[in-house]
Amino acid sequence: MSSYESYALHGIERDIFLQSEDAMALSAPIFERIKAVKERRQLEVIRAFQDAHISESSFLSKTGYGYDDIGRDRTERVFAQVFGTEDALVRIQFSSGTHVLATCLRGLLSPGDDLLIVTGTPYDTIIPTIGMIEDISDQEGKGDVVLSPTSLTARGVTARKINLLSDGKPDLVAIADALKPATRVVYIQKSRGYSERRTLLSEDIGAIAQAVRHAGSEAVIFVDNCYGEFVEEEEPTACGADVIAGSLIKNPGAGIAPTGGYIVGRRDLLETISDVMTAVGVGREIGPQLGYSRNILQGIFLAPSVTAASLMGAVHAAAFFGSAGYPVFPRYDDPRGDVVQVIRVGSSEHLSLFCSAIQHASPVDAFVKPVPSPMPGYDCDIIMASGSFIQGSTIELSADGPLRPPYNAYVQGGLVFESARLGAMNAMQALKKTSDDDYSSSR
Repeated sequence: MSSYESYALHGIERDIFLQSEDAMALSAPIFERIKAVKERRQLEVIRAFQDAHISESSFLSKTGYGYDDIGRDRTERVFAQVFGTEDALVRIQFSSGTHVLATCLRGLLSPGDDLLIVTGTPYDTIIPTIGMIEDISDQEGKGDVVLSPTSLTARGVTARKINLLSDGKPDLVAIADALKPATRVVYIQKSRGYSERRTLLSEDIGAIAQAVRHAGSEAVIFVDNCYGEFVEEEEPTACGADVIAGSLIKNPGAGIAPTGGYIVGRRDLLETISDVMTAVGVGREIGPQLGYSRNILQGIFLAPSVTAASLMGAVHAAAFFGSAGYPVFPRYDDPRGDVVQVIRVGSSEHLSLFCSAIQHASPVDAFVKPVPSPMPGYDCDIIMASGSFIQGSTIELSADGPLRPPYNAYVQGGLVFESARLGAMNAMQALKKTSDDDYSSSR
């Protein structure tokens, strides 16, 4: 059976398949670079498992308080070595990336401290935790205002943001000028969130860290690393970040970890964060993994390979849709710092159609039709396709976006490349059919 015949079983038409083949040819040199990074990172992970003495006893279940949870402790050794840091906190008690980030910020910031956000407006869901953010790049002095009595700014922390430059790079001069003695945390969001801005590379984060240190500041360099793990040869911690954090239902969980999050970095900072994670005096010593250490360890073991498959799917989608005239961010041959691919589809109808097509190409709940709906932390309806083994897992094939202009589809994930490729072809075919129907009805 030819390759086309295999995709034809899923209803893919020949012209769509041939367009995908052209995208595959364009992407081939990029695929080779992705595979080289995967090989290096995979070997690093294997070494970390060996050095941590992972054994069957690492998978045993602890309950209750979780004192002396061997699996949890060894898992954290693996994460610390993989990310090149002194220490790690890896816990199933974290329910989302936002939960992890909020815990870090609450642990690192006290009343009177200043939080300097250097990558523009952060992801929607973390803004309520921060509160009122002063935009010091805005000459009119306007900011993002979220009134919550439990936010950081309501409790005496100041929060300011600096926008990225027009080319998407960090404004190093503005960052150095904005630092002040009270600046305790410099906050960096590596991924783009719901925006078209360029995802930062680890080298960009290194440049920010260098600018902060050259300005004489000892502020904590804190990175939201969601969607960025295992994409590059080096993580932000190799480039000057003091603490990075993310979700286990994204890249490092490989679609196997059922929930949870990780924090890696300097030991002294993680000790402080652990007091907020649980309670002062018990910190990191409590919180059992309830037998999920095997899932978490198997997830990070497979993470470099699964991330590579997801990246290849993103590159193919960029080449595929870009060649068809859709605005794509990044382009197929641009450097990548995360697994997210943005495709501008231009209308709420097309965004819904796109997400439905991704859902119908998924291994789980392919028969379900996603519909826009309110989601906590967002100011408009969100539509999300996620036919995944782990609910909300965005290292599995998924597509989502806010129903607001310019109507971008944010595509990410794919446990295997073939899943991501099929999803892209299915979405292209659905959009093409709608365009053809619109043309026919207008004649």
